[in-house]
Amino acid sequence: MKHILFVCSGNTCRSPLAEGIARSLLGGRDGYSVSSAGTSASEGVPASSNSAEVASEHGIDLAGHRSRLLSGTLVREADLIVTMGGGHMETVGAIEPGALAYTCLLSDFSEQLDGDIDDPIGGGLDTYGRTYENLLAGIQAMLDGLDGFDGWKKG
Repeated sequence: MKHILFVCSGNTCRSPLAEGIARSLLGGRDGYSVSSAGTSASEGVPASSNSAEVASEHGIDLAGHRSRLLSGTLVREADLIVTMGGGHMETVGAIEPGALAYTCLLSDFSEQLDGDIDDPIGGGLDTYGRTYENLLAGIQAMLDGLDGFDGWKKG
């Protein structure tokens, strides 16, 4: 089983959406699991109401999501860490320097995306909708290339 960990800041907007999108796109595909965490998350906070609403519009239920702070254990348990921004990658590297070998920006997977995925916090539903579309583009491209992907944790 390959485990993909999505990382953002608070684990209430982008990474829960990414986790939900990936889980939805994977459907019944065997061999993969997904989760999310935040580099500055408070433990146990639900997904933002706008993230939950946008997800729901696409058939994704975030009602059970509770935020988690990125930890060494979560980093070591992951086989691939996908971050929303460069600062998140730096935090992964500070926690576990060797993990950078299996850590990528989501935008690395899609030519449609460039650099960091902007944090929609404080924005309206239209902002969250654009975030959803960016996440969907990146995650779809990522999943399309997973079978030949060489960025997994080794050993």
